[in-house]
Amino acid sequence: MTTADAPAPLYAQIAQRVARLIDGEVFKTGQRLPSVRDLAAQNGVSVSTAVQAFQWLEERHLVTARPKAGYFVAPRGKGPALPAVSRPPRHSLLVQRNSRTETIAVFQPQQGEVSFGAGYPVPQPVSFGGACPKDPTFFDEDRVRVALARATRVHRLSLIEYTDSPGTPALREAVARRAMHLGCQLAADDLIITTSCIHAVGLCLRAVTQPGDVVALESPTHFGFLDLLESLSLRVLEIPTHPKHGLSLAALQLALDTQPVKAVLSVPTLSNPLGAVMKHADKRALVQLLAARQIPLIEDVVFNDLLASDERRKAAKAFDTEGGVMVCGSFSKTVAPGVRLGWVEAGRWKDRVTTLKRVQGGPTNVVLEHALADLLSQGGYEGRMRRLSALMKERLREARGLINRDFPRGTRVSDPSAGYTLWVELPESLDAMALFQRCVAEGITFGPGALFTATDRFRHCLRLSFAGAWTDVERQALARIGALARQLGGA
Repeated sequence: MTTADAPAPLYAQIAQRVARLIDGEVFKTGQRLPSVRDLAAQNGVSVSTAVQAFQWLEERHLVTARPKAGYFVAPRGKGPALPAVSRPPRHSLLVQRNSRTETIAVFQPQQGEVSFGAGYPVPQPVSFGGACPKDPTFFDEDRVRVALARATRVHRLSLIEYTDSPGTPALREAVARRAMHLGCQLAADDLIITTSCIHAVGLCLRAVTQPGDVVALESPTHFGFLDLLESLSLRVLEIPTHPKHGLSLAALQLALDTQPVKAVLSVPTLSNPLGAVMKHADKRALVQLLAARQIPLIEDVVFNDLLASDERRKAAKAFDTEGGVMVCGSFSKTVAPGVRLGWVEAGRWKDRVTTLKRVQGGPTNVVLEHALADLLSQGGYEGRMRRLSALMKERLREARGLINRDFPRGTRVSDPSAGYTLWVELPESLDAMALFQRCVAEGITFGPGALFTATDRFRHCLRLSFAGAWTDVERQALARIGALARQLGGA
């Protein structure tokens, strides 16, 4: 059962109507919009619903609030162009990673004093590498600590007991409740708790493939997926992906017609690294396309909650009526990175995934499960997600402006609706790996584009993560990357 066809919340419907008026220039840049009370009266809703509508518009940078004056249409300055749609090869490839050294450097930048070019000392290296949030202001440390202490006290006997269960009922029920925000009605008994989201994805791949099988996925894609596919001796078929709208269904259909694809691994909402979000109609079409061919879809929803208050958060799983979607997630990007637990609802392959978790020695920690269940059951989760989403939207907007100012002419940048990362496409003559080596020498790291493909493409691209601190030090480091890129390009 799903809630896929439920309408958008009333405040979102009102906000979308206002957004269309802004797009159609009925309301001009700088023009004052109707007051909160007027908007409420015009639509026959409460003042609180009208406030939510304006918050929706503000989060998307369509309006700005002025104290004691109201809401005004925000300026719409011209930013950098979006990256080009990827054109990966049509044949499948066995992953052969040759960038392990660079991968390690992304997450382990050299220590010591750093200098941004002209002798400006910085006390620590700056990493734009991993997408796991590291800014402590994102999370409520006290809330996490109290929940963990409470779980340890109440369930202390579990520390001297052995378990190989699919997960504690408390956590599975909490995950099932949270899944309703993804448009899904999942039964707690069908959920399996894992050690992480990537662990859940790995179990799903093992359940539906054999070594040598072909797996289709977005291009560019998360390098963790490529490492996992390599470890399982699976062949990769990269599918063209639009930087805003995600996986190309036409290209996928062609691939299914010409290649023996055994599974599709996809992140339909806030894909990594592009940040693309597929439309609901495309998510439904993706599920139906694969269901007609009996090909499983392994869906990663780890970033979906960062689209708080956005109806596009809905998962592809919400459109699944036949158990063909294996949905995987975790809360490491939204609740507490250190509570490293994931989950999976494996559809028709539930029993197979349950067995694989047991025989591969993947039991999860009962105390951590109860602590996470506690955190997910407390009030305020949606409010925290809205605040985190708004914070990151503003941070990414500022970063795009700095890239547009400081990077070489012709640089293209993704424009995700939420999330932690930007995908940057430099002019094709530039080698991002050479840029990476220069930046590492100055204590700055990022994700070179070569890590996000099984081919030799994206050599002129890079992924920048803004999940860590964001101060003048990071802003200067970002400008320094741009300066070094200009030097490499002779501009």
